[in-house]
Amino acid sequence: MKAPASAPTTGSTAPPQEPRWLTDEEQRVWRWFMEGATLLDDHLDRQLQRDAGMPHVYYGLLVKLAEAPRRRLRMTELAMLAKITRSRLSHAIARLEKNGWVRREDCPDDKRGQFAVLTDEGLKVLRQTAPGHVEAVRQAVFDRLSPEQQKSLGEIMRIIAEGLQPAEAGADLPWLR
Repeated sequence: MKAPASAPTTGSTAPPQEPRWLTDEEQRVWRWFMEGATLLDDHLDRQLQRDAGMPHVYYGLLVKLAEAPRRRLRMTELAMLAKITRSRLSHAIARLEKNGWVRREDCPDDKRGQFAVLTDEGLKVLRQTAPGHVEAVRQAVFDRLSPEQQKSLGEIMRIIAEGLQPAEAGADLPWLR
């Protein structure tokens, strides 16, 4: 983000603080990051729509459920793991239920809570879809990077993800909305 030609004035008498504009190099890195993330998400979404009739976010939900004990997670935990809002999760689970891939179960110890449970049919679809999805990920990301670049990418993304998930109460995180 480069400095605009003229900055707006504020009603405050305190001198305005100059924004920390991105350098030309930072701007270049930022734009490549955004383009790469957008194109990668689109690439994986199209592959999953073509091969399984589901968007990438739904595939991620099925994976999280498949990895969970007894293939079930509380809806709030699933939203947190998937990094999506509870509203988006509820909509996604409704669609997955309609396909017969997931079912909801009431939580016996919390009348307001629910579990999302991966069905046998959902597990079957996931197993059929996984090889094509893994190949799409491999071709789009890992085949293009050296082992050192892969390690750096992992470290960079971990730092970014951890920095965007503050531990303090009241943090504005998707799964809390």
